[in-house]
Amino acid sequence: MIQRIRDNTISGKIAKQVFVAMWEGEGDADAIIEAKGLKQVTDSGAIEKIIDEVLANNPKQIEEYKAGKEKMLGYFVGQVMKASQGKANPGQVNQLLRQKLRD
Repeated sequence: MIQRIRDNTISGKIAKQVFVAMWEGEGDADAIIEAKGLKQVTDSGAIEKIIDEVLANNPKQIEEYKAGKEKMLGYFVGQVMKASQGKANPGQVNQLLRQKLRD
């Protein structure tokens, strides 16, 4: 399981689910990740698509962010993670969101 966190197959949050499943005897980390579809999304194109949808649905929040309300970034990250069912790589989400919000 630790190797899957290191190689970005899963996030720390997803690792908690994998750990519980391993503890309950559902198999090894790789089998659980595969069976439950827990593999982290690291494809920038797929993440950008989700980000674009979130931004399109939240124009008021974009205005607030651009007006200096920096904590709105956390709101957007949360919305992207929710839309990706927690599978998007959080580091990539942050980076891509910052780029898109600068434009």
